[in-house]
Amino acid sequence: SLSIYIYIYVCSTSRSVVNEGCSSAITEEDLKHLCQLVEMRDGGPTWMHMMDRSTPNMSYQAWRRDPKTGPPQYRSRTVFENATARIVRDFFWDDEYRPKWDDMLAYSATIEECSTTGTMVVQWIRKFPFFCSDREYIIGRRIWEVDGSYYCVTKGVTCASVPRRNKPRRVDLYYSSWYIRAVESRRGSGQLTACEVLLFHHEDMGIPWEIAKLGVRQGMWGTVKKIEPGLCAYQKERESLASLSQSAYMAQVNTKISMEYLISLESNEDLSRSDVDSTSENPLAQNISRALIYGGLIVLACSLDHGALSKTFIFGMGRKLTDRGNRPS
Repeated sequence: SLSIYIYIYVCSTSRSVVNEGCSSAITEEDLKHLCQLVEMRDGGPTWMHMMDRSTPNMSYQAWRRDPKTGPPQYRSRTVFENATARIVRDFFWDDEYRPKWDDMLAYSATIEECSTTGTMVVQWIRKFPFFCSDREYIIGRRIWEVDGSYYCVTKGVTCASVPRRNKPRRVDLYYSSWYIRAVESRRGSGQLTACEVLLFHHEDMGIPWEIAKLGVRQGMWGTVKKIEPGLCAYQKERESLASLSQSAYMAQVNTKISMEYLISLESNEDLSRSDVDSTSENPLAQNISRALIYGGLIVLACSLDHGALSKTFIFGMGRKLTDRGNRPS
């Protein structure tokens, strides 16, 4: 019916507006900050070694530092054997799969997403031990690719569409970001068959920081040990599945930049937009939103013989919307 076609048109155009707003949740300043953390040039205090553990297929090291203001900060280096950077990237982004290995995640939902940059705003509710009630997180996240390596930024953001409640308590200060790349296997094969993940994490959960540090120290390795079997199961599941979850699909929509662009970003030089390209490993991803918009308009136009909305107007609007989608972010 005509009402259905109009609904398709309205939903498609509304989605594009949401996408435009979502794309500003994580910016290049966040990328620059993560780069500085990776290179250990962010100006923060010295990292203190906490832990060095391993399993047959995973090695793990962790450090902590205590800034003058704010909660304790953590840095870790994990190397997974027989894993690619792409699959590890998808694994950490995949909220639908995460509860299978992360028993603290009680609920997740996508609030907004941008099909051009891959930026997402998600809601998490996480379970904590008996002495601490559940916590709510509103998280913005985005991925940049540089020569097959990935800078994955996630941090707490504001979101007017999700009102604050008394319970669960919202965590406003949250930062958890990864640098993921292929590295040589520790087995000495000379092949880049392992994957290194550098994680930088801090959050203010609303409990005394000294108690939080004790809890992290006691529970860190027990939590980390669950990741490796979870990743192995994820690899097997991905091999047998023809489709991706929506969040894993969004992990494949990221912004590809050159190393020269990254260096210029860190040095505050003038940036060339020609070195930036929003890409997806799925060739359909870049065109899907435009196809939905234009397809909805075609159906609407073909259903109308007369009336205030002429076919010329509808097709003209479709061209404007799809042209807008072609502009660089």
